[in-house]
Amino acid sequence: MASRPSAGHEYVLTLTCPEGAGIVFAVSRFVMEHGGNINASHQFDDRLTDTFFMRVQFRLEGASADALRRDFASVASQFAMAWQLHDVHTPTRTLLMVSRFGHCLNDLVFRTRTGALNIEIPAIVSNHRDYEAVAEANDIPFFHVPVTPETKPAAEARLLELVDELDVDLVVLARYMQVLSNGLCGKLEGRAINIHHSFLPSFKGAKPYHQAHARGVKLVGATAHYVTPDLDEGPIIEQDVVRVDHSLDPAEMAAAGRDVEAQVLARAIRWHSEHRVLLDRNRTVVFR
Repeated sequence: MASRPSAGHEYVLTLTCPEGAGIVFAVSRFVMEHGGNINASHQFDDRLTDTFFMRVQFRLEGASADALRRDFASVASQFAMAWQLHDVHTPTRTLLMVSRFGHCLNDLVFRTRTGALNIEIPAIVSNHRDYEAVAEANDIPFFHVPVTPETKPAAEARLLELVDELDVDLVVLARYMQVLSNGLCGKLEGRAINIHHSFLPSFKGAKPYHQAHARGVKLVGATAHYVTPDLDEGPIIEQDVVRVDHSLDPAEMAAAGRDVEAQVLARAIRWHSEHRVLLDRNRTVVFR
């Protein structure tokens, strides 16, 4: 297991709990009593479900994340909070999975190398060898895990082994063209992100951009969402579109779609790694 970076004295607290009086005061008092200073605070009260969501980023010297977690537990219990506390400077260990479309993979590797994403990539996993050279060029371990109907259970078991061995926080399906089993989706709940074109469910199957071109669509886009057993229907993190018209042939339309996919996936990963995404049943609250 790879070692984690040392603490950076800046933390993010996220929480979800039933709406009630005194939550903001209790969180602010906790930070103040520990000698901290709040840099940013976002909150949302979902009045339809009486659920409260909050993200607080604060600086604090002289206390570790583990010590803060121990101390905050008593506050959390008062309000029945589901909560997490993270060191801002600790990168999210993100395992990338890819098949034969490399635009998202290449974009994420580039953004990571330039510091645009606070993640580190301990491995790239693929059911093909097309991007093994990309991994080698960027000094990222590459694992070829072929998948057939007969080997699918073993392949998924191998993926879970890597998640555990490499201390992975997040799994990203960067155009990994395999459907994950319900069991695997359950084990990766809340820590696996997928990207797909936003034609779904309008244009399923092979060559969706050719289908869209034949129908004369005027918008192409992409959706990034958490992976669930319901195929391509997990809680949505980010979406975007770009306008197209009759002058684009199917290949040009697909190129426009790839650009949007890469941008949407990168934003979703950035927000997740910055602990800005809170799950709200079948949807998300994103404190951008």
